[in-house]
Amino acid sequence: MRPPSSSSSSSAAGGGGGRVSAFTMRAVARMSRARWFIFLRRVYQYQNGPRSDLGSNPFNSPGWLALELGIIVAQMVLTAAVVATSPSERPAWPLRLWVAAYNVGNVLSLPLLYWRRRHSSAAAAAGRGDALSDDLEMRGASDPLRSSSFLMNKARAFLELFFAMWFVMGNVWVFDARLGSLHRAPRLYALCIGLLAWNAVVYSLPFLLFLLLCCFVPMVGYALGYNMNSASAGRGASDEQLAALPRWRFKEPPDVPRDRDHDDQDCCICLAPYREKEEVRELPCTHMFHLKCVDRWLRIISSCPLCKQELK
Repeated sequence: MRPPSSSSSSSAAGGGGGRVSAFTMRAVARMSRARWFIFLRRVYQYQNGPRSDLGSNPFNSPGWLALELGIIVAQMVLTAAVVATSPSERPAWPLRLWVAAYNVGNVLSLPLLYWRRRHSSAAAAAGRGDALSDDLEMRGASDPLRSSSFLMNKARAFLELFFAMWFVMGNVWVFDARLGSLHRAPRLYALCIGLLAWNAVVYSLPFLLFLLLCCFVPMVGYALGYNMNSASAGRGASDEQLAALPRWRFKEPPDVPRDRDHDDQDCCICLAPYREKEEVRELPCTHMFHLKCVDRWLRIISSCPLCKQELK
């Protein structure tokens, strides 16, 4: 039996690499259209964009408010259960006081959640989102709404300041190695370490969001030639739409000189001429492009690069 030639081996390797690249492209395209990725982009744009382009606050959406409510209730139930089942523990620092004050902050967060829900519902019913309430506050058109918004925002700021200071105090009390009293109150220490770890994750979310959208996403887009940020806007073509478009291998007619004045001789995306056995794809408008070029284009914007006709 003859060993495979080097050309066949290289072609097999190239086919495997192409399959891996296609799989990676599909995975990245699906991730860029996922709801959680679109929500993260909304959060980042809301926090860093100009005031005129903010739109509605993503943190006041019903799903996010329900998630916050569930986390607060879970923390309150967990802390009450641990404190009730550890009456004999004697920590060196007053950890029960720290847990009790932390729970008081959770209780005070519930009216703020209710107000944010009512505020966002009223603004959405007005048809202009949070921008309406901002205009009312700036112009003074509604004194009760402006005063309530001012008071609730101040209360929210003070509550966030309290949680930040209590987070620092908890780190001092829990991780003070001089006393070494972890064995004296293992449940209380485990509870406090868990709450501190959760708050550390919450405080680091802006940095993690920056790493994801400003470092990881551009690196993936540069490596694959795919703009995840643009595709996540929902304007790109789906895999089913791309599969329905005709594709074939280009075959140049024999003894026919190329006419550089015709658009069907070159791919208008990469500006390279079509070569023998290159994969091409035709759009419903009858314009033809390299398969890889037009697929990357359509995953971002589902229209022809030349005539701008939308895919059906």
